[in-house]
Amino acid sequence: MTATVLSTPDGSVEPTGGRPRPPGPGKAPRKTGSLRRRVLKSGRRILVPVLLVAVWQLASSVGWLNPTTFASPGMVWDRFVEFAQSGVLADNVLASLRRVVLGLLIGVAIGVVLGLATGLSRVADELVDPPLQMLRAVPTLGLMPLLLLWLGIDEALKVGLVAIGVIFPIYLNFSKGIRSVDPRFRELAQSCGASRWTVIRHIILPGALPHLLIGLRFSLAIAWLSLVFGETVAADSGIGYMLTRAKDFLQTDTIVLCLALYALLGLAIESLVRVIEWKTLSWRREFVDS
Repeated sequence: MTATVLSTPDGSVEPTGGRPRPPGPGKAPRKTGSLRRRVLKSGRRILVPVLLVAVWQLASSVGWLNPTTFASPGMVWDRFVEFAQSGVLADNVLASLRRVVLGLLIGVAIGVVLGLATGLSRVADELVDPPLQMLRAVPTLGLMPLLLLWLGIDEALKVGLVAIGVIFPIYLNFSKGIRSVDPRFRELAQSCGASRWTVIRHIILPGALPHLLIGLRFSLAIAWLSLVFGETVAADSGIGYMLTRAKDFLQTDTIVLCLALYALLGLAIESLVRVIEWKTLSWRREFVDS
C-alpha cells in the first residue's frame, strides 16, 4: 500500500503516518532576524542618552561647564556611590516608590470606577462629569492649603497628591474607551442571550483596555510630578527631600542625581506598563495579523 504524502512549505514531502519533520531551515533566520531587530531597537533607545552624557562629560572636562553650578557626570557618580554605600539612597528611593505605588493604586481604582460609571450610564455621566471637569481645572497648588488642613504633612499628603493627579487621566481615557466600543458588538452579544455583566466583562472591558493603558501611561508622569511637589513641600524622606536639602546647601551633584533618579524610576515603571500592554493586548496583534 502506498503511503499518502503531504507537501511541506519548504518543498519537501513526508508521509502522513510518519514523525513530524523538523522545522525547515527558514525558521532559524527568522528568529535570528527578530533578535537582531530587538537588539537594534534597544540600542537606538539608549543611543541618545549615552551621547548626551558623553557630551556632558566632555564639556565638564574642558571647562565649559562650571562644576559649582552644574556637576559633571563623574561627580554625580561619586555622589551616587557614596549614598548607595551609606544606605541613604535605598531608604529614600524606597520611600518615594512606596508613595507613588500607593497613590497610583488609589487613583487608578477611583478613576476606573468613575470611568466605568460614566461610560456605561448617560445619567451618571451627566451627574459626575461636570464637577470632575471643574476639579480638574483647579491647579494642585491651589488645593495645597486645604490638603494640608485635611491630610496634615504626613504620608497621607504625598499619597493624596499622587492619587489626585492620577484620577483624571484614568477617568477620561477609560470613559472614552468604553463609549468607543462598537455598540453592534453589545447588541450581538445580547441577542445571543449574554447578560449585562457578561457583555461588560467580555466585550466592553477588553475593548476599553487600550484606552485605559494610555491613561495609565499619562498618569505615571503626573504621579512623579505630584510626588516631587509633595516631597519638596513637606517631607523628611524621599528623593524630593534629598533634592530640597541639596538645594539648601548648593550641592549640584546631589540635585542632578535626584533628577536622574526620578527619570530612571519613571522610565522603569513606564517600561513595566509597556510589558503589561504587550501581554494584555496580544489579541489585537493576532487579530491584525489574521
